[in-house]
Amino acid sequence: MPNEIRDINLWESGKRKIDWVEQNMPLLRSLKAEFEETKPFNGLKIALSVHLEAKTAYLCKTLAAGGAEMYITGSNPLSTQDDVAAALVHEGLNVFAWYNATEEEYHRHISEVIKIGPNIIIDDGGDLVNLIHNEYPELIPNVIGGCEETTTGILRLISMDKEKKLKFPMVLVNDADCKHLFDNRYGTGQSVWDGINRTTNLIVAGKNVVVAGYGWCGKGVAMRAKGLGAKVIVTEVDPIKAMEAVMDGFTIMPMVKAAEIGDFFVTVTGCRDVITEEAFYKMKNGAICCNAGHFDVEVDVACLRRIAVETKQARNNIMAYKLSNGNTINVIAEGRLVNLAAGDGHPAEIMDMSFAIQAQSALYLVQNKDKLDSMIINVPKEVDRSVAERKIKFWGFEIDKLTEVQKAYLGSSEV
Repeated sequence: MPNEIRDINLWESGKRKIDWVEQNMPLLRSLKAEFEETKPFNGLKIALSVHLEAKTAYLCKTLAAGGAEMYITGSNPLSTQDDVAAALVHEGLNVFAWYNATEEEYHRHISEVIKIGPNIIIDDGGDLVNLIHNEYPELIPNVIGGCEETTTGILRLISMDKEKKLKFPMVLVNDADCKHLFDNRYGTGQSVWDGINRTTNLIVAGKNVVVAGYGWCGKGVAMRAKGLGAKVIVTEVDPIKAMEAVMDGFTIMPMVKAAEIGDFFVTVTGCRDVITEEAFYKMKNGAICCNAGHFDVEVDVACLRRIAVETKQARNNIMAYKLSNGNTINVIAEGRLVNLAAGDGHPAEIMDMSFAIQAQSALYLVQNKDKLDSMIINVPKEVDRSVAERKIKFWGFEIDKLTEVQKAYLGSSEV
């Protein structure tokens, strides 16, 4: 098949990036070595839609080492790195993605990886799963199952399953402990501020940071903002998460009140219309908005475009919207994922765990394809534990083990 990338001549730069993350992803390295021996994916086609940068590329190489025929696209128009895409094509993998794709191009690219009739789908946000169900249902019988990387994608899957629309098993990778406890919290926390800081080149210390949503991602963003010296305000719709934020030392209030005092606004909810017109008109002159949820619907950028009396590019990857009250609101990366559209995404060591879960979940689907009796599958505890044990070992640490007496005690009703 012909690939669709910007420029194959960029491959050397992409290869350097992939080589760098390989050094820092020992879990995937060990799985790649195992897959090269066992070839568990021989004869299978894997369609993958994940933010296409170096860590994702190494996951693709790991699955290809297991015999998979890889068909790769991005999961966000602004997160694909063209040199990484070129490096994968140079190594013989099939890629359909480029940076800053139009809506039509993005749809065409994800369609190309579905049209090949995949056996395994690895998704980030649910675009591939939705596409095959809605536009290529005749290809569903080819699918053994798939894996979903994100909270947003899982919400879509659960809705599909409730409505009896999900036609093949999906593993909820995001819900694995070795994914959301580390990727969502520490990975998002660091990479969001990497993206904000490199794009704005402004100080965070002493500023008011408003974090919308206090799930695992929001916890990470708030924690890192606090570490940078910010005063953190959390907005929430869930009273229990709001209590957590208070006990973690943060202030909580509705968005329309937070809008009056915030300097930086970061949305991490997985929902839409989190920052809207009422809040925009209350914001300070020069306020900076960005989004770390999967889709670009949390900050209502369409509304900003409509109500702005003047729009200009304030800095690379920052658009400034001047309102009728004279204040200017700045938006990073068009309201798309700030850590990927304005940065390099999560650190390699974090994605090593998440992608090890992905690789082993794909393996689980293949090994158990005739035994799966549910459309929604949790990552098996043994997979989660295996990733944790390997990671502890690679860090050079050891932990205690239960004795037989302790196991018996924990399994007994007697004290």
